[in-house]
Amino acid sequence: MSPAIRIGPLVFPTELAVLIVAGLVAIVAARLINRRQDEAARLSTVLWRALIIGLLVARLAFVWRYRNSYLPDPINILDIRDGGWNGMAGLAAAWVYAAAVVLRGHAPRAALLGALALASATWVGGSRWLAPTPQAYPELTDIFVHNMHGAMADLSDFRGKPTVINLWASWCPPCRREMPAFAAAQAANPDINFVFLNQAEAKPEVTQFLKDHAPALRNVLIDPGAHAAREFSNRGLPATLFVDAQGRVIDVRVGELSAASLAQRVEATRAASAQAADVPGAGD
Repeated sequence: MSPAIRIGPLVFPTELAVLIVAGLVAIVAARLINRRQDEAARLSTVLWRALIIGLLVARLAFVWRYRNSYLPDPINILDIRDGGWNGMAGLAAAWVYAAAVVLRGHAPRAALLGALALASATWVGGSRWLAPTPQAYPELTDIFVHNMHGAMADLSDFRGKPTVINLWASWCPPCRREMPAFAAAQAANPDINFVFLNQAEAKPEVTQFLKDHAPALRNVLIDPGAHAAREFSNRGLPATLFVDAQGRVIDVRVGELSAASLAQRVEATRAASAQAADVPGAGD
């Protein structure tokens, strides 16, 4: 898992961005490898189709994996802003299509396979390079917050279990839209801490919002100086921090999460915590 790439108001999941870049690298490489204009044009057509097929399969594979989250409102399948993609499935589909084209003799074999090999290397290398590490993020212990009674609270108190920290505000429309997904996830995953860290709103505003829209939420805290948003999301809301059981931030998602993409990241956080627990000294 990796954070999103922000370009102005738009948010792109890095897996999608790297997959698109890999496809474009293949198209450019194919034109450089094959200088014959007719063959280069035919090769570019094949690679564009491979890219489109890869993107469709990457999305559909994710949707199928988390189909139960999409069943209540299938129209959400079309909302690709949730960051739900399976890049490996998309890459495999592109290779299958390319292999079929080669077997039919519809494109130069060496140029097509060479371009796809370069695209694959770009995708694998880019995914690893952009993959976050716990050391890449500030320490949560440096952020001072209040509970709903006005007393000081410490985010380190949630160590010991995987933790999901949602940075939100009542004036933020995407925050309000994703709140039902978080409420359902909190109820369905008792082994995960879900913390709802309001950014710089007064207690009466937060209390009224919870009463009207999310009365079942637990672990609601207030960050009066919006320090978490400044440190982790460059003031963009909503943002969600995924923290392993040792208290290390392993992923940050800036932008709205659907029930499916939240479930995916919760699974990854749970797995990362289990893996760290199996490594001697990982929690030191």
